[in-house]
Amino acid sequence: MTTMTPAAARRVFLLLTATRWFPVGLVVAVTTLLPLERGLSITQTLTLASITGLVVFALELPTGGTADALGRKPVLVAAAAAQVLAATVFAVAQGFWAFAVAAALTGLFRALDSGPMEAWFVDTVHASAPGADVDRTLSRQGGVLGASIALGALVSGGLMWWHPVTAWNALTLPYALYAALAVVHLVMVSVLLKEDRGHTSALDVSGPVVSGPVVSSPVVSSPVAAIVDGFRLVRADRVLLGLLAVELFWSAGMVVFEQLMPIRLADMLGSGERSGAVMGVAASVGWGVFALGASLAGLSARRFGVARVAMAARVLNGLGAVWMGLVAGPVALVVAYLVTYGLHGASGPVYQALLHRQAAPRNRSTVLSMASMAGFASFALASPLLGRVSELFSTPAAMVTGGAFSIVGVLCFLPALRAERERVAASGVVASV
Repeated sequence: MTTMTPAAARRVFLLLTATRWFPVGLVVAVTTLLPLERGLSITQTLTLASITGLVVFALELPTGGTADALGRKPVLVAAAAAQVLAATVFAVAQGFWAFAVAAALTGLFRALDSGPMEAWFVDTVHASAPGADVDRTLSRQGGVLGASIALGALVSGGLMWWHPVTAWNALTLPYALYAALAVVHLVMVSVLLKEDRGHTSALDVSGPVVSGPVVSSPVVSSPVAAIVDGFRLVRADRVLLGLLAVELFWSAGMVVFEQLMPIRLADMLGSGERSGAVMGVAASVGWGVFALGASLAGLSARRFGVARVAMAARVLNGLGAVWMGLVAGPVALVVAYLVTYGLHGASGPVYQALLHRQAAPRNRSTVLSMASMAGFASFALASPLLGRVSELFSTPAAMVTGGAFSIVGVLCFLPALRAERERVAASGVVASV
């Protein structure tokens, strides 16, 4: 699929992770606050997340199937271009419908972006090491991702404290810089990513050991066939079905620490701009802790097993979200947020490694897209519902509700845990990259 060596592909994978996520770090603290500052209600603001999620839900499988059938690079270039457009519209939006357009464009970007880069790297590894786990590199990627967002959030917080462009609200400048750096990422993807689709047929197409029957077609010839292939795999594979169901619960917890956290902090501090400045620093440290959690997850998985670590991290992450709703005072809230975000970082790499065990080169992007689709669908539903709970009762009540619901999803890991035990019993120690 690519003429690059695994080592070269790893370097590109990690570098493009940095250029993809550093700009996002600039706006993690203001994505919720900017619409509120421009007059939207809490429910309207969280509805924007719902719009993004619904667009992702609608487009995930078509974009994932396109990446599997036609190539990862064209889809990634299109994703980077959509990111530029979404960032620009969000920066200049003033009313609900303008923000809604920006949210829809963000959904397009996220649908195109989720999966192809990771699938490209994993298939490169499996070309020389069929069936190898990729939790170690995914943990490193989680570290790079977390560090990149941490640095971006720190820069964003500094810009909001400094407020050098007084003609703009302090929350606007981070989004303007985000749009500019999104252009840089577009150029990097276009230049650095190398892909040779002519080698597809030479890949190991059996994929890693899976618990269900493997779909028969060796190479998918069209996006529609890739989508059908993915659905057939889900129907045949209880482990994959359970992993996709995990996302339905986990996303409710994400609403707590992604969407409700800045609102709760603004309530405590009495100002959206003050909350944005503090959130910039808190998000920076939080993503640094995220990177640490991702790194520790890779080490822990070698000792305790990928599935066990994934289950523990998700339960503790949900408990952290509940804790965020129960604390009193901004300092305690920030501490709870940091712990929760570290556990969020620990969850991702091991969960993704479990997904890759159930996929093969012909459908890897599609499988990742289905997981993302499930997550965004849940996020789209949970965001306005928890926003309404916040308005009817209180933001802490919404945080406790979302965190408690997310914990229930640990039950969906049980098929993956059983499959891991069978895998180790049958094969002994499994290679990890």
